[in-house]
Amino acid sequence: MTDEHGDLGPSDQRWDRMARHETETQRLDRNWSSLLQELRVAQTGVQLLTGFLLTLPFQQRFSTLDDQSQTVYLATVGFSVASTILLIAPVGMHRILFRQRRMPLIVAAAHRCAFYGLLLLGIALTGVTELIFGTVAGQVAGWVAGGIGLAGFCTFWVLVPLAMQNSRNSDTARAQ
Repeated sequence: MTDEHGDLGPSDQRWDRMARHETETQRLDRNWSSLLQELRVAQTGVQLLTGFLLTLPFQQRFSTLDDQSQTVYLATVGFSVASTILLIAPVGMHRILFRQRRMPLIVAAAHRCAFYGLLLLGIALTGVTELIFGTVAGQVAGWVAGGIGLAGFCTFWVLVPLAMQNSRNSDTARAQ
């Protein structure tokens, strides 16, 4: 598991010092820069998704959604808005704590916000997939497509990275 800075632990920090010749401050600055690059990608997508969702009730076909689809829509909007909040929150944190020598706190909090924001984004994408397929091809197709989207999200955003992390931990343990 990662620590509050998104590192894998003391051995990761030791490696940074030895291989990268980084100080703690340099490592935090690098982690912050990496996180910002990731957030730039995610923020654009989540903002577009949320904007799209917020316009749907004003479309003519929206009134034809059944109660179940409207519930899925509202839950999806909630997940998308929550994801937007979490993925943009590090900007506000940084702005408020700027020049207060709180980079360890900022990096740790931003790491958590990004992680949970991405989880909520995956759930929102699942909901959007279900809504679109359900509206265009019928309820069964919507549930199947939503299930496939959820499986893809869980696989590539959660399970594969965890497997990669476990593989790295195994490699590190063998090297020591």
